[in-house]
Amino acid sequence: MKIAVLLVLALCVPALLCAQQPARYSSSNKEAIKFFASAYQNLDQHLYDEAIQNSLKAIGQDPKFIEAHLLLADLYRMKRMYKPAVEEYEKVIALSPEFNRGAYLKAGEMEIHDASYAQAQLHLEKYLTYPDLTPDNITYAKKMLADAKFSIQAISHPVPFKPINIGPEINTANDEYLPVATADESTLIFTRKINNNEDFYKSEMVNGKWTTATYLSNQINTEKYNEGAQSISQDGKYLFFTGCNRPDGLGRCDIYIAQRKGNDWVKPVDLNPPVNTSGWESQPSINFDGRTLYFVSNRKGGYGGYDIWKSTLGEKGWGEPENLGPNVNTPYNEQSPFIHPDDSTLYFSSDGWPGLGSKDLFVSRLGQDGKWRKPENLGYPINTSGDESGLSLTAAGDYAFFSSNNLNGFGGYDIYKFELPVKLRPRLVTYVKGFVKDAKTKQPLEAAIEIIDLENNLAVYQDYSDEEKGDFLATLTSGKNYALNISKSGYLFYSENFSLKNYKTKNPFNIVALLSPIEVGNKVILKNIFFDTNKFDLEKESKAELLKLIEFLGVNPTVRIEISGHTDNVGNHQSNQVLSENRAKSVYQYLVSHGIAPARLVYKGYAETQPIAPNTSEEDRAKNRRTEFMIITK
Repeated sequence: MKIAVLLVLALCVPALLCAQQPARYSSSNKEAIKFFASAYQNLDQHLYDEAIQNSLKAIGQDPKFIEAHLLLADLYRMKRMYKPAVEEYEKVIALSPEFNRGAYLKAGEMEIHDASYAQAQLHLEKYLTYPDLTPDNITYAKKMLADAKFSIQAISHPVPFKPINIGPEINTANDEYLPVATADESTLIFTRKINNNEDFYKSEMVNGKWTTATYLSNQINTEKYNEGAQSISQDGKYLFFTGCNRPDGLGRCDIYIAQRKGNDWVKPVDLNPPVNTSGWESQPSINFDGRTLYFVSNRKGGYGGYDIWKSTLGEKGWGEPENLGPNVNTPYNEQSPFIHPDDSTLYFSSDGWPGLGSKDLFVSRLGQDGKWRKPENLGYPINTSGDESGLSLTAAGDYAFFSSNNLNGFGGYDIYKFELPVKLRPRLVTYVKGFVKDAKTKQPLEAAIEIIDLENNLAVYQDYSDEEKGDFLATLTSGKNYALNISKSGYLFYSENFSLKNYKTKNPFNIVALLSPIEVGNKVILKNIFFDTNKFDLEKESKAELLKLIEFLGVNPTVRIEISGHTDNVGNHQSNQVLSENRAKSVYQYLVSHGIAPARLVYKGYAETQPIAPNTSEEDRAKNRRTEFMIITK
C-alpha cells in the first residue's frame, strides 16, 4: 500500500473520525457545541459543505473552540482548499500548541501545496520532534520536509522558462494535451477532450506553421471509449496509446498499437501479455528504433504506487517487462515517461522525488553501466506547487511541449512549447529522412531500411519504407558513425554513410534513394568500405557493408560482379593504380573467404581515371576515393 494512503489512515482524516466524540471540549458554549455536533454528523454523512458551514457557525459562537477549528481545517484539506486549511491549522496551534501534533504535519502538507515552503519547513521540523511517531508518518514527514527544503533552493535559483502557446490551429476552448511530434516535427498528434470524450487529433507543419488540427482516424478514435496517453514513433508510422475498459482489453487500461498505411491507420491491436495484464498499463513511450517500450503500471514487483517499466521487442515478441529500478521509481507515483530519441535520456513526472509539491518533471540519464542515474528536477518555474506531467521533446532536444490550464490560453488545457535549458537537454540527435524510388520509373518503392552502428556492427534501425509513398525516417545520435543500407528483391542495394563523430549541428540528412534493377552494367558505390590512408587493409567498420554484399550475392546466385577500386588524383598514377587494385583485391579476398565462389568475382583497380566529382576540393576528392561493384553477368 502506498505510504500516502497509510498516512491518511494513520491520521484519520478528518482526525475526529478516529474516535468517538469526546465527552468534554475546549468550549463550554452550548450553541457552539450543538453546531459542532451537527458538523460532525454532516461529516459522517459525507455532507462536507454542510459540515463546513456548521463548523463555521460553531466557531462564530466560540472563536476559541479548538476542536471546531481542527475539524474545519481537516474539511478544507479534504476539499483541497489549501490556504483556508493552513489558516485553520495555524489557529489550532496558536490556541494550544500541543493540542494535536498532527496539526503540524497536515499544516506542512497544505503549505507545500500552497507554495509556502519556509513555513512548511518550520511545521514539519516541529512535527518530527515528537516521540513515538509511526514509521509511515515519519517517512512522509521527512519526504515533505525534503520537498520544502528543495523548493526554497529551487525558487532562489530559477531556470529560464518562456512558454509559448502554439496557436488557435491546435488550441481551442476545449482541453488539448499530451502532444507528441515526429522527429522531423512535421506532424503533431495530441489528445482533445470534447463532452468528456478523449480523441486524437493531428496537425501538420506547413511552411513553418501548424495547420488546423483534424480528427486523426476513425480506425483509432471511438465514440464510446477514451483514447489517450499516446506515443508516436519517430517516423510517424506507429502509434502506441492507452485504451481503457475496451472489450478486447485484458485489464482496466491496456496499451495498444496502430500502424499507419499511406494516409490512414489500420485498426489498433492490444499488445497482450506480458506487457498488458489484468491490472493497469498506460502511458507508453517508444524508443527511437521501436524496440523498447516504456510504460506505467501498478503491477506486482514494483516499488509502490505507479512505476515506470520497460519491455524489449525480440524475435518472439515483447519480452517480460523490467522495472527501471530505485533510481527512477519510488514508493509514490512515477508517470508520463518520455524516452528521447538519443535512447539515454528519460523525462517523467513524480511525486516521490524532492520537488515543489504534487507531481514535478524530472530527467534521468542512462549511465555507461546500463543503469539509470538518480533524476534531476527540471527546476522552478517549469515545476510549481501544482501537477506537472506529460512533457515531450523535439528530436533536436532544444524544445519541449507541455499542456497547462493556467497560462491564459484559449480555454481549458492548451498546448505550449518552450526552449529547454541547456543543462536539461538530451544528447544531440538528428535524423535521416528519405524517399525510396525506382531509378527508372521514379515510382515509390517499399524496401527494407537498415541503419547500422559501425563501431559495434549492430543494427539500430530496421523497418520498411512506406509502400505508397516510399518514405522513411530514422533518428541518429551524435558521436557515432552509421551505415545505411536499403534493399529490395530484384534491385541493387543502396549504400550511404553518416559520420556523426564530433557532430555539433542538428541539420538533418535528406536523401532520395534510387534503386537500380539488377541489370548488366549497373553499379553500387560501397560507401561503408573503409581503408586507412594509402593502405589497403580493410578496417573493421567495413564488416557491415561486406556482409550486406555477401547477402546480396547469396540471394542472387547467378549474378557475377566486378569489384573496382578508385582513388583521387593526388600522387602519381602508378602508385594510385597499385593502391586501387589492392583495395579491390582486399574486398575480393574477404568475399571468397566467406564462401563466395571466385568464379563469380572479378577485381580491378582504376586509379584516378574514373572520377565522379572534380578533384578540386577535399570533399570531392573523398567522393572519388571509393569502392564499387558492377553487375557483369545477370
